Amino acid sequence: MIRVLLIFILIFLVKNALADKYITIASTTSTHDTGLLEYINKEFENKYNIKVRALSLGTGQAIKVAMDGNVEILLVHHKKSELEFMENGYGILRHDLMYNDFVLIGPKNDKKKCSSIENKMIEIKQSELLFISRGDESGTHKKEKELWELSNINIPVQENWYLSVGQGMGSTLLIANQKKAYTLSDRSTWIAFNEKENLKIVCENLPPLFNQYGIILVSNKINNNLKIEKAEIYINWITSEEAKKLINNYKVNGKQLFFFNYN
Repeated sequence: MIRVLLIFILIFLVKNALADKYITIASTTSTHDTGLLEYINKEFENKYNIKVRALSLGTGQAIKVAMDGNVEILLVHHKKSELEFMENGYGILRHDLMYNDFVLIGPKNDKKKCSSIENKMIEIKQSELLFISRGDESGTHKKEKELWELSNINIPVQENWYLSVGQGMGSTLLIANQKKAYTLSDRSTWIAFNEKENLKIVCENLPPLFNQYGIILVSNKINNNLKIEKAEIYINWITSEEAKKLINNYKVNGKQLFFFNYN
């Protein structure tokens, strides 16, 4: 009986020792879908012998998980929401980390030149062209809503031509491809997405489509079990010259996906 008890105690101690070696990151789906996060996390784990568990979530969901004290680090892409998170005392520090941009995707038979994103959004509404929205409060969904507002259009949630799917970026692109519809995507996921025979970029390289990613160290005032010291090691590393090279050199189909701009 004593021996069995000792075995259970040993298992408990080992599990806790292993758990202490983990830090958890809640990150946007684009860093997961493109393979970037797995790629850089392996480098970190090999160097520091600290395991990283990554949760692939939309920005809104990731922030909620962090507010509940379930992760040490946030890596997301909606600066307004990130600054609100900091102002409300949920974060210890925040840095700009890297950027790419958003692209408006549409059917290949769209031959019109995109002079401005506002004009294109107006055209979609006036012509009732099918638009697929992520509808998941992700950074991409938040940006989409900002673009409707920028175009002086009420978010068309009740319109028949507007389909809110509540899916990640890859699934949303798949639906848009099947239906030959418009959608908003971050460029990195678009590049990594393979099933796009019916789609193309219809608007790009415009100032409103800039896409900044931020990294946040979550406050242990929410949960004093958060492993802040290990998380700080990660933050210091991912903002270093070593990580800069890894991020900038990461490519899919020969194209750079993210651009380091730590600040």
